[in-house]
Amino acid sequence: MKIIKPTSPGRRGMTFVERKHLSKPSTKSLLRPKKQKAGRSSSGKISVRHRGGGAKKKYRIIDFKRKNIDAPAKVLALEYDPNRTAWLALVEYEDKTRAYFLAPHGLKPEDTVTTIESGEVQIGNRMKLQNIPVGTMVYNIEMKPGQGGKLARTAGSSAQVLAHEGKYAHLKLPSREVRKILQECWASIGQLSNPQHRFENIGKAGRARWMGRRPKVRGSAMNPVDHPHGGGEGRTGIGMTHPKTKWGKIAYGVKTRKKKKPSNRLILQRRKNKKRK
Repeated sequence: MKIIKPTSPGRRGMTFVERKHLSKPSTKSLLRPKKQKAGRSSSGKISVRHRGGGAKKKYRIIDFKRKNIDAPAKVLALEYDPNRTAWLALVEYEDKTRAYFLAPHGLKPEDTVTTIESGEVQIGNRMKLQNIPVGTMVYNIEMKPGQGGKLARTAGSSAQVLAHEGKYAHLKLPSREVRKILQECWASIGQLSNPQHRFENIGKAGRARWMGRRPKVRGSAMNPVDHPHGGGEGRTGIGMTHPKTKWGKIAYGVKTRKKKKPSNRLILQRRKNKKRK
C-alpha cells in the first residue's frame, strides 16, 4: 500500500496499491473497444442511476475456461485491468499463442501454469475439483462443467474445498456460504491477486468521477415528492417508517431469492449477513 502525503484535502487519507511491478498492455489482439452506456437501457433511458462519464477503457479478453489441457503456459507479465480489481497474467503457450488469465497472489513473470486433470497442486494451475485436496484455496470456479469460471473472481478472493461427497464437492465461498458444486467442474489453485484492494481509499470525489460514478443525493435531503424520506424541517431522519427506495419499496432486509429456486438444494449453509451498525 502507498499512503499519500496530505498535501491537499483531496490527498489527505488517500491510499492505493503500488503498481510498479505491472506492465502496460503489449498484445493488442486481446483488447476490444468498450462502449460506455452511462447506465442506460437499450431504449436509451436511465435504468441504473449515478453512472456516466469516466475515463475511456478497453476490454481485455480473458480466458475463464482455460481449455488447453496439459499445455504449459509461460507468464510473460502481470497487467492492470481497469474493468476488474484483480491483476491479469499475460501468458504464452508453446505454439506462441497468447491469452489473459486471472493472476493469483504470488504468481510472477517467468512462472509456468498448466491446466491438468490431476497432478501437482501449484499456484495458478487449473484442475477438476475431484482432484483438489481438502483444505485447498481455489478461485475462478465453474458452476457447471465447461461453463467457465464464475465464482471467486475479485481481488483477494478465494474459496476453500471442505469435502468431497459423491458427485459433489463442498466449497466455502467468499461470502461464507457453503455450497455443493459438481466434482467435474474446474477451479484454479490459489488466492486471487491484489488482496490489499480492500484497504484502498480513493480520497476525493473527482477520482470517483474518473471511474464513471456520478454524484448521489441522500433521500432525506430531497422533497417529499421526490423520495419517501424527503421533507421535514431542517435535518430530519426517515422517521418511524422502514428505509425505502426512491420508488417506495423496502430497501433493507428484504429477501429477493426465490423460495423454490432449484439450486437451493445445493446450498448447505446460507451466507451470514454482516450486522448493521
